[in-house]
Amino acid sequence: MSTLKFKIATPEKVVYENEAVEQATIPTMDGEITVMPNHIPLVSVLKAGEMRIVDKAGSHPIAVAGGFLEVRGNNEIVILADNAERVEEIDVARAEEAHKKAQEQMEKIKNVQDVDYARLQAVIDREMNRINVGKKYKHLPKSQ
Repeated sequence: MSTLKFKIATPEKVVYENEAVEQATIPTMDGEITVMPNHIPLVSVLKAGEMRIVDKAGSHPIAVAGGFLEVRGNNEIVILADNAERVEEIDVARAEEAHKKAQEQMEKIKNVQDVDYARLQAVIDREMNRINVGKKYKHLPKSQ
Protein backbone atom coordinates (compact mmCIF):
# COMPACT_ATOMS: atom_id res chain seq x y z
CA MET A 1 0.00 0.00 0.00
CA SER A 2 1.40 3.39 -0.94
CA THR A 3 1.52 6.26 1.52
CA LEU A 4 1.91 10.02 1.55
CA LYS A 5 4.81 12.13 2.73
CA PHE A 6 3.19 14.80 4.91
CA LYS A 7 4.47 18.00 6.51
CA ILE A 8 2.62 20.85 8.21
CA ALA A 9 4.55 23.89 9.40
CA THR A 10 3.77 27.30 10.85
CA PRO A 11 6.15 30.28 10.92
CA GLU A 12 7.25 29.06 14.38
CA LYS A 13 7.76 25.32 13.92
CA VAL A 14 7.06 22.06 12.15
CA VAL A 15 3.82 20.85 13.76
CA TYR A 16 3.72 17.34 12.30
CA GLU A 17 5.83 15.43 9.80
CA ASN A 18 5.52 11.83 8.69
CA GLU A 19 6.71 9.88 5.65
CA ALA A 20 3.98 7.21 5.88
CA VAL A 21 0.57 8.91 6.08
CA GLU A 22 -2.39 6.90 4.77
CA GLN A 23 -4.74 9.88 4.35
CA ALA A 24 -5.27 13.47 5.45
CA THR A 25 -8.60 15.29 5.80
CA ILE A 26 -8.09 19.03 5.47
CA PRO A 27 -10.47 22.02 5.78
CA THR A 28 -10.17 24.29 2.72
CA MET A 29 -12.07 27.37 1.59
CA ASP A 30 -13.80 25.13 -0.99
CA GLY A 31 -14.82 22.54 1.63
CA GLU A 32 -13.24 19.66 3.49
CA ILE A 33 -11.12 17.35 1.33
CA THR A 34 -9.53 13.99 2.01
CA VAL A 35 -6.22 13.34 0.28
CA MET A 36 -5.10 9.76 -0.25
CA PRO A 37 -2.10 8.32 -2.12
CA ASN A 38 -2.01 9.10 -5.85
CA HIS A 39 -4.21 12.21 -5.47
CA ILE A 40 -3.98 14.71 -8.30
CA PRO A 41 -1.79 17.76 -7.73
CA LEU A 42 -3.68 20.54 -5.98
CA VAL A 43 -3.14 23.92 -4.36
CA SER A 44 -5.76 25.34 -1.99
CA VAL A 45 -6.31 27.89 0.76
CA LEU A 46 -6.95 26.58 4.28
CA LYS A 47 -9.76 27.73 6.50
CA ALA A 48 -10.10 27.37 10.26
CA GLY A 49 -11.07 23.83 11.12
CA GLU A 50 -10.03 20.38 12.20
CA MET A 51 -7.44 18.50 10.18
CA ARG A 52 -7.12 14.73 10.66
CA ILE A 53 -4.04 12.80 9.62
CA VAL A 54 -4.23 9.01 9.61
CA ASP A 55 -1.18 6.76 9.76
CA LYS A 56 -0.65 3.20 10.99
CA ALA A 57 -0.56 4.49 14.60
CA GLY A 58 -4.04 6.04 14.29
CA SER A 59 -5.64 9.43 13.76
CA HIS A 60 -3.89 12.69 14.67
CA PRO A 61 -6.25 15.70 14.94
CA ILE A 62 -4.82 19.17 14.45
CA ALA A 63 -6.57 22.54 14.83
CA VAL A 64 -5.56 24.65 11.85
CA ALA A 65 -6.37 28.22 10.83
CA GLY A 66 -5.29 29.91 7.63
CA GLY A 67 -2.52 29.08 5.23
CA PHE A 68 -1.96 27.05 2.08
CA LEU A 69 -2.05 23.39 1.07
CA GLU A 70 -0.07 21.84 -1.76
CA VAL A 71 -0.62 18.27 -2.88
CA ARG A 72 2.29 17.32 -5.11
CA GLY A 73 2.18 14.64 -7.78
CA ASN A 74 4.80 12.53 -5.97
CA ASN A 75 2.48 11.58 -3.06
CA GLU A 76 3.57 14.54 -0.98
CA ILE A 77 1.47 17.04 1.00
CA VAL A 78 2.98 20.28 2.24
CA ILE A 79 0.94 22.66 4.38
CA LEU A 80 2.10 26.12 5.37
CA ALA A 81 -0.36 27.19 8.07
CA ASP A 82 -0.79 30.51 9.82
CA ASN A 83 -1.69 28.61 13.00
CA ALA A 84 -1.74 24.88 13.75
CA GLU A 85 -1.78 22.95 17.02
CA ARG A 86 -1.86 19.27 17.73
CA VAL A 87 -4.83 18.50 19.94
CA GLU A 88 -2.65 17.59 22.93
CA GLU A 89 -1.04 21.06 22.79
CA ILE A 90 -4.32 23.00 22.95
CA ASP A 91 -4.96 24.82 26.22
CA VAL A 92 -8.76 25.09 26.08
CA ALA A 93 -8.95 27.52 29.02
CA ARG A 94 -6.42 29.85 27.37
CA ALA A 95 -8.28 29.62 24.05
CA GLU A 96 -11.58 30.46 25.76
CA GLU A 97 -9.99 33.51 27.42
CA ALA A 98 -8.49 34.71 24.11
CA HIS A 99 -11.86 34.19 22.40
CA LYS A 100 -13.63 36.20 25.12
CA LYS A 101 -11.12 39.08 24.86
CA ALA A 102 -11.44 39.20 21.06
CA GLN A 103 -15.24 39.32 21.32
CA GLU A 104 -15.02 42.16 23.86
CA GLN A 105 -12.71 44.10 21.54
CA MET A 106 -15.10 43.44 18.65
CA GLU A 107 -17.93 45.04 20.63
CA LYS A 108 -15.80 48.13 21.28
CA ILE A 109 -14.84 48.70 17.64
CA LYS A 110 -18.14 48.10 15.89
CA ASN A 111 -17.89 51.46 14.12
CA VAL A 112 -14.15 51.42 13.47
CA GLN A 113 -12.21 50.39 10.38
CA ASP A 114 -13.18 47.19 8.59
CA VAL A 115 -9.54 46.05 8.80
CA ASP A 116 -9.67 45.89 12.59
CA TYR A 117 -13.01 44.12 12.42
CA ALA A 118 -11.69 41.52 9.97
CA ARG A 119 -8.55 40.94 12.05
CA LEU A 120 -10.57 40.39 15.20
CA GLN A 121 -13.02 38.13 13.40
CA ALA A 122 -10.07 36.00 12.28
CA VAL A 123 -8.86 35.79 15.90
CA ILE A 124 -12.34 34.83 17.08
CA ASP A 125 -12.60 32.12 14.40
CA ARG A 126 -9.14 30.75 15.23
CA GLU A 127 -9.77 30.61 18.98
CA MET A 128 -13.25 29.09 18.55
CA ASN A 129 -11.69 26.39 16.38
CA ARG A 130 -9.04 25.69 19.05
CA ILE A 131 -11.77 25.43 21.68
CA ASN A 132 -13.90 23.07 19.57
CA VAL A 133 -11.05 20.75 18.58
CA GLY A 134 -9.52 20.80 22.06
CA LYS A 135 -12.80 19.91 23.76
CA LYS A 136 -13.66 17.25 21.19
CA TYR A 137 -10.48 15.28 21.88
CA LYS A 138 -9.93 16.26 25.55
CA HIS A 139 -10.71 12.73 26.76
CA LEU A 140 -8.15 11.02 24.49
CA PRO A 141 -4.72 10.00 25.78
CA LYS A 142 -1.74 12.05 24.60
CA SER A 143 -0.16 10.78 21.37
CA GLN A 144 3.53 10.72 20.63
